Amino acid sequence: MNWILATIIVLAAFFFMEFMAWFTHKYVMHGFLWVLHKDHHIRDGRKFEWNDMFAVIFAIPSIVLIYFGYETFDYRFWIGIGILAYGIAYFLFHDVYVHQRLKVLKNFSNRYLRATVQAHADHHIPHAHYNYGFLVAPFKYYVKEYKKKQYAS
Repeated sequence: MNWILATIIVLAAFFFMEFMAWFTHKYVMHGFLWVLHKDHHIRDGRKFEWNDMFAVIFAIPSIVLIYFGYETFDYRFWIGIGILAYGIAYFLFHDVYVHQRLKVLKNFSNRYLRATVQAHADHHIPHAHYNYGFLVAPFKYYVKEYKKKQYAS
């Protein structure tokens, strides 16, 4: 497989995972597996949350696809890499940057980060049933952040 096609597959898998994360967050984590996710909405400084099991659940398809696609580096391998890349981005943004579960990545900011963090903070308001995305927030948050920056100039 050529590198252009492999790159397209990785990017497609990465961006598809944002949809899958949104869907799973809304209908599974806030649905029948709320029992695993609810402790994430209780910010008490614990190092381990039952919600962390979702990282394991999401890693399984990536591991399986990479394993079965590794010998020939076929589409399965590159889809697995795209899922892995999303998992890394999710971990760095959500767990490290937003929730500061590791005390790094806290001294920088830009409009995208501020808007996306605000959307996630709003999601954590008790009984808030909106903003289920992880790396992409509803468009109104970016508009609001852009206007804030524009008027500050």
